[in-house]
Amino acid sequence: MNEISSRYLPLEERLNLILPRITSNELLNNEGLGNEIGFHIFDYPAEREEVVRDFISTVIDPALAKHPAKLRFKIVNLFQTVIQLLQDRGLLEKAITMQQTKGDAALMKAISPVLKEDKLATYLVNQMVVDDLDLVLLTGVGTAYPLVRLHTLLNGLHPLMKHTPLIVFYPGNYDGVSLRLFGLNADYSDTNAPYYRAFQLLK
Repeated sequence: MNEISSRYLPLEERLNLILPRITSNELLNNEGLGNEIGFHIFDYPAEREEVVRDFISTVIDPALAKHPAKLRFKIVNLFQTVIQLLQDRGLLEKAITMQQTKGDAALMKAISPVLKEDKLATYLVNQMVVDDLDLVLLTGVGTAYPLVRLHTLLNGLHPLMKHTPLIVFYPGNYDGVSLRLFGLNADYSDTNAPYYRAFQLLK
């Protein structure tokens, strides 16, 4: 099966291609990326979130833990990371109360400085201790929206991940140029600049 046709396979078949791909020497060593950082996106229909989540927890996680190469890896849930950050700053209860009393717009305005891309990226990398890892898998992207937009987070992570590959599980569409969360609106910057600094995990 060539790489181009793999994107048109049923989701269950595409899921089975993930483990061989993310444990390959090519991906782990960032080979063939033209000096780009090893950011890879596995996109899938948002309505299949539960299927993907279950596959990660029941197949990918235990398989990586038992991998003969003894890979150092971490699965990071972006939404849980945001909650932990707010909790660490003593802002979680205040944020919940504000959302309930003043709505989403007021909440976003209040906490956006805390979740600014460089701050969140630094927090996430420090939580992971990225220098000690061979591979990072990022989940919870859909749940974290609109608190965090993936393109801004990836921009913040770009100078921090160094040589550690990052696999993003994305409930939407990524065509190598633009991110479309939930398959709807383009999830890129306010200036409409496309995001093209990540590779499709499976082509």
